Amino acid sequence: MSTPTYDHAPPIARNVVHFVRVLRGAGLPMSPAQSVDALDALRYIDLSQRDDVRAALAAVLVFAPDERPLFDAAFDLFWHAPDWEGKLRALLLPKVQGGLPPPKRNNRLADALAVRPPPSAAARPNAQQTEQRELHANVTFSAEERLRHRDFDTLTADEWRTLRHLIRAHRLPLATEPTRRMKASSRGTHADLRASARHAVRAGGDWTVWKYRAVVERKPPLVLMLDISGSMSSYSRAVLYFCHALLQSRERLQVFLFGTRLTNATRALRERDPDVAIATIAEQVVDWSGGTRIGGALAEFNRRWARRVLGGRATVLLVTDGLDHEAIDVLEHEMARLHRFAHRIVWLNPLLRYTAFAPKARGVQAILPHVDAHRPVHNLECLAAFGQDLAQLARVPHASPRHPPSGGDTRWN
Repeated sequence: MSTPTYDHAPPIARNVVHFVRVLRGAGLPMSPAQSVDALDALRYIDLSQRDDVRAALAAVLVFAPDERPLFDAAFDLFWHAPDWEGKLRALLLPKVQGGLPPPKRNNRLADALAVRPPPSAAARPNAQQTEQRELHANVTFSAEERLRHRDFDTLTADEWRTLRHLIRAHRLPLATEPTRRMKASSRGTHADLRASARHAVRAGGDWTVWKYRAVVERKPPLVLMLDISGSMSSYSRAVLYFCHALLQSRERLQVFLFGTRLTNATRALRERDPDVAIATIAEQVVDWSGGTRIGGALAEFNRRWARRVLGGRATVLLVTDGLDHEAIDVLEHEMARLHRFAHRIVWLNPLLRYTAFAPKARGVQAILPHVDAHRPVHNLECLAAFGQDLAQLARVPHASPRHPPSGGDTRWN
């Protein structure tokens, strides 16, 4: 007896499998096992009751509270209206204010439901065109490769959308460092005499098994200080998408935004959809793309937050161009104070995209003596290189005092 294929499956089975694929494309952790569980759950309910179908699918497909809004939006679009393509286009169009408030846009769901027509026969390349394309492949660059070297401040709207997808798909685990704590392990580096003796007593006095302990490793915490002034708007938005990817990877990261005041944006960035998270931050922060007071923001951070978030060998990531012309003495004093709190300070400066950069501004001169590294952050290639450095950050020994060179790219000390 032959096994039934997907094409000969009942319509409800094909729709459930397609719905699970939509959820996976929208970012939820779905697998083929969830499709089987969903079909089994639908066998025990009345399919004519919409609320029962929603509850049964949610019970087997939703695993976290923050996944439920995305599931409900996908369920309403997929199972309710016949004009779901029109509703899909409405997700991507701006809403006119007035009347009832519009629902939150969800670009991940729109991308997952996007209709991609199969290539027609006329669009299929012939053998000659394929051979010509292969001959020219070595001397051309793809659009993604060109985008990796484009300055964030020069991107179009379509390029920004592609860039967000590239950053979202980027997952780079950070390096770990050993601690003084020990844990039980089957193959540790230290023999655990007490555990071995207890096992021998339970075994009747026969010492046949050795128990071990190993060193506990953990990821050092990161604290991001992000300048959101007018000159840093495009670069700050790209760094926020990068930090959202780190938070989704369960990294120990605290995010603070500063322009003319300091704002803690860590909770807002924990939203699963990065577009919704950035939109929420833009609504909460009143000084986005405004002026900048780096010294005042650092003073507030050192007074209110430094002792709470800079424990455990924390690394501070300072993202700013350093173009502050007010209260330079305050800026220098607060940078020295932050230097004493933090284990390591890394300065990400978009001005390093210029080969002739020199620390002539007074704000740059006040910040530079108190940092361990001075890196560029103006395109996707710089973010990728910085992510590679974060993977090795904990393995670099701490050096003090710190006096990096006056200009250019400073490597880890």
